[in-house]
Amino acid sequence: MSRIYYGYWIVVAGFFTQFVAVGMANYVVGAFLIPMTEEFAWTRADFTASRSIGQLVFAVTGFLIGARIDKHGGRPFIIAGSLVLALSMFGLAKINNLEQWLFVNGLLLTAGSAMIGNLSVNVTLGKWFVEKRGKAVALAGMGISLAGIILPPVATMLVDSFGWRQSWQILGLISLLMTLPAALLVRRRPEDYSLHPDGHNSEDVAAGKGAAAQRDYNNSMTRAAAMRTFSFYFLVLAFGLFQISITVMLTQTIPLMTDAGYSRLVASSMISLASIPAFLSKPFWGIMIDRYDARKLAGLGAAVTGISIIVIVWSIGQQLDFWVYGGFLLMGIGWGGLLPLQEVIWASVFGRRYLGSVRSTAMPFTFGMSALGPILVASYYDFAGNYDLSLLVIAACNLASALMLVFLKPDRSD
Repeated sequence: MSRIYYGYWIVVAGFFTQFVAVGMANYVVGAFLIPMTEEFAWTRADFTASRSIGQLVFAVTGFLIGARIDKHGGRPFIIAGSLVLALSMFGLAKINNLEQWLFVNGLLLTAGSAMIGNLSVNVTLGKWFVEKRGKAVALAGMGISLAGIILPPVATMLVDSFGWRQSWQILGLISLLMTLPAALLVRRRPEDYSLHPDGHNSEDVAAGKGAAAQRDYNNSMTRAAAMRTFSFYFLVLAFGLFQISITVMLTQTIPLMTDAGYSRLVASSMISLASIPAFLSKPFWGIMIDRYDARKLAGLGAAVTGISIIVIVWSIGQQLDFWVYGGFLLMGIGWGGLLPLQEVIWASVFGRRYLGSVRSTAMPFTFGMSALGPILVASYYDFAGNYDLSLLVIAACNLASALMLVFLKPDRSD
C-alpha cells in the first residue's frame, strides 16, 4: 500500500491555520463593533481603522518573512504567530482606549495572523504541489470559508452572552489550541525529504511525469526579476481591487444590516451565508484551475463578486429578503475562488523557487490598496449616514479587476 504523500498533511495544517488566521483577524471583528463603539463612544471609522492598519501590518509582516519562508520554511513563523495572536487576543480583553485598540488589534493581532496565515501556508503548498496546486490551495483555503460559516454567529453569541472582553479571551484560547499542533506538520519543501512535488516518485520523474514541476522550478523569477515585469504590477492592482470587497464586507456587514432593521444574529449570519458557497465551491474552483486558464477564471470570480454587491445594496434598500440572501450567496461563490486563483496565478507566472520573496514583495502594494477600503467606507457612513454609494464603488472595483484579469498577458510562458 502506498503511503500518503506528505504534502497532503500540509494541506490539513493549512486548513486549520487559515481558519484561525483569517477568522480571528477578520470574521469575528464585526461582532465586536457595536458593543465596543457604544462603550467607548468611538465612531465606526475609529473602530474600523484597526483593520485598515492591519492590512498594512499584514503586508509589512509578509514582506519581512517572505524570503525567510523560502529559506527556513513556514513552521517557525506559524509557531511564533500562534503565540503572538493568542496573547494579543487576551490583551484585547484589557484595553480601555482607542490607542490601545489600534495597537493591539491593528498591529499585534495582525502580525500574529500574518505569520500563521496565507503566506506561510500557500508559499509552502506552492513548493509541494505544481500539477495539483489548484486543488491543494483550494482545499487548504476551505478553512477560511469554514471560519466564515462558524465564527461570525459564534462570536456574536459569545459577545451577547459573556460580554466582549471575555469573548476575546475565549477566542484567543481556541486560536492557540488549533494552531500550535498544526504548525508541527509543516515542512519547507519536498526535496528536503527526498520527495518530489505532487507525490511523484523517482520512477515517475524518470518517466517524465515531473516535467511540469521541473519547468516551473527552472523558470522561477527572483524578486528583482519579477519586479521588472509588467505582470507583477498588473497582478498587484487587479488583486488589490478584488480584495477590497472582502475587507469591507467583513467589517461592515453587521452594521449595514442592523441599520436596515435586521437583528444582530441575522446580520452576523449573512457572512456565514456567504461563506457556505465559498466553502463548497472551493474544491470546484481548484479542479477548474488545474484544467483551465486561471486568469480567466479569476476574472469570472471578480465579476461575480462585483455583481453580488450591487444586488446586496439594492435588495437591502428595497427590504427584499430573498434577494438579500441571494446576493450574499452569490458573493460567497466569487470569494471562494479568490484565494486559490490568486495563489496559483502568482506561482504559475513567477515559479515556485523564490515564491515567498515574490509574493511578499507584492503584499505591501496589494494590501495597501485593500486597507483603504474599510476606513473610506466607514468614513463615508459617518459623513452620509448610509453605505450605499461607497459599496457601489467597491462593486465597480471588482468589475474593473475582472476586466484586468481576463486580459492579463504574462511576461513568460507558464
